[in-house]
Amino acid sequence: MSQKSKNPDKKQPLPKKPAQKTPSFFQSFLVVIAVLAAISLLYSFISEQKKPESISLSQVASDIQFGQISSIMVEGDKLILEYVDINPDTSEPIIKKSKKEREASLSETLVNYGVTPEQMSSIDIGVENESGFVFWLLQVLPILFPILFIVIFFWFIMRQMKGGGGMQAFSFGQSKAKITDPSKQKVTFADVAGAKEAKQELMEVVDFLKNPKKFLAIGAEIPKGVLLTGEPGTGKTLLARAVAGEAGVPFFHMSGSDFVEMFVGVGASRVRDLFETAKKMSPAIIFIDEIDAVGRSRGVGVGGGNDEREQTLNQILVEMDGFEPHEKLIIMAATNRADVLDKALLRPGRFDRQVIIDLPDREDREAILKIHARKKPLNEDVDLSVVAHRTPGFSGADLYSLMNEAAILTAREDRKTVTQWDVIRSIEKVMIGPERQSHLHTDQERKIVAYHEAGHAIVASVLPNADPVHKVSIVARGHAGGYTLKLPLEERKLTNRAQFMDDIAMSLGGYVAEKMIFGEVTTGPSSDLQVSSRLAHNMVTKWGMSDAIGPVALESDSQSPYVQQNDHVARLIAEEVKKIIDTSLKTAEDTLKKNREALESVVEGLLDKETLEQEDYDTIIRKHGIEPKKKPVKETKK
Repeated sequence: MSQKSKNPDKKQPLPKKPAQKTPSFFQSFLVVIAVLAAISLLYSFISEQKKPESISLSQVASDIQFGQISSIMVEGDKLILEYVDINPDTSEPIIKKSKKEREASLSETLVNYGVTPEQMSSIDIGVENESGFVFWLLQVLPILFPILFIVIFFWFIMRQMKGGGGMQAFSFGQSKAKITDPSKQKVTFADVAGAKEAKQELMEVVDFLKNPKKFLAIGAEIPKGVLLTGEPGTGKTLLARAVAGEAGVPFFHMSGSDFVEMFVGVGASRVRDLFETAKKMSPAIIFIDEIDAVGRSRGVGVGGGNDEREQTLNQILVEMDGFEPHEKLIIMAATNRADVLDKALLRPGRFDRQVIIDLPDREDREAILKIHARKKPLNEDVDLSVVAHRTPGFSGADLYSLMNEAAILTAREDRKTVTQWDVIRSIEKVMIGPERQSHLHTDQERKIVAYHEAGHAIVASVLPNADPVHKVSIVARGHAGGYTLKLPLEERKLTNRAQFMDDIAMSLGGYVAEKMIFGEVTTGPSSDLQVSSRLAHNMVTKWGMSDAIGPVALESDSQSPYVQQNDHVARLIAEEVKKIIDTSLKTAEDTLKKNREALESVVEGLLDKETLEQEDYDTIIRKHGIEPKKKPVKETKK
């Protein structure tokens, strides 16, 4: 791990984007108003329930003259009358109300209605001035409440529209990039095993972000864009994070699908917002994962130039042209479909540097396994070099899953350390699937599966260009009723026609064994037939391994035919595929007929033990004159 140098140009610390929230004071004010309105409504409702009887002034005067009223409370022009009689329901004095004349006092009004001063003196008369917050609130509330209701309603609608999901009506144009603070970025090149060439290429990006003056002083310009390509699970995103971790700069992570919305122009707006934010925090890295979601070749999608995806791509191209090298902003992207990207993305000045990340070789796999085994208690018998040898074609993600499955198996069996047996079992679980112990074969089915797998194994052991057998089993795993595990002696990048022919013959060994022993075939070889047919078809249409058609690529990996296939060409392809299958089928038949005794011995071993490891299997075939394949020993010069 390289030490982080102090860079005066680097901005510390990483500023945080302002959160888009309604101010808390405004929220509190609205809540208080809502509560007061609710209280007022409740008070009005209760008051309506206890509303006293209203009588006229003449009735009031009459009741006073008859001595029925004990007290009167004057509230403005309102009169609250308390009677001498008791209400039988509440056991309290009867309360009634009335209104006096606004221009005259109560005494003048009662005298006009014939009440004498002596009669008035026998009544307790009180006056209460209407004032205070509640009084004025009750006066203003009938006008204020509709306005408050409208304000609260629109505030609630705005909050709902600003929430998660696709209805972010007020934040459409803002990018959804996840920003990783450099102080919290823990991934470095030390956490990425293998990919030596890729890391060497990316170290230039790290050096530029740390010390750009070294490059600018001699007129060198670091690539604006770096495109990481490779198979799924090879660690493209991890490498991009490691670059940011080594350089100690902010890391903007966004998926290509995050730009695209149902509204045209939203993706372009998000691109502008992303680049503007990153420029303010430079030096920084913008990482777009799965860029093929927006970067596919233009002119082939629905909607033409007005298509949302194409407008987003156009904006990305414009933004990449709109900043200079001294702005210290690096665009990184990842895809496993570089062949479908628009040519404008790959031209010099944009994504002009492509870093290819291959599947790890044996040494790299061992290093990756060591990284994933750091926090796992391994037993002394664990040999990761053996595991690396038995996992050709595994990606970094597969190896992570392998070690995780081994830890799960250990925990499931209540043990404290992971053993070699746990790791080996995990290889088969990742490759084929879990064991199906409940999937029980009948005796006849066990016999058919045993002959099928023995047919694969014998053909692979006899043919010179086939890979050696490491394990044969009739225990069901995943969708397979049994399996034959073969591994290459040496990892190879190139495969010739003879190797393909032997592989097809090995795949057909189970089909031939079933037909030779039982006179008919079952549904068991269906997967083998698909693999064989696909391989033969690719030999004819992609790799130029057909004598009749010759070195012509009729198809590409992107499923776009290079040559228009008419009926004659299609018929010729089918004939050549059939010829390859028939030749391999004849090879498998001859092999099994010549080694019938070895076939029977392997079947007997499988029916007895269900699983034959490499050592047991090699012992059986040696007895019948078949020598197991071994890695050739390289001669050293003295």
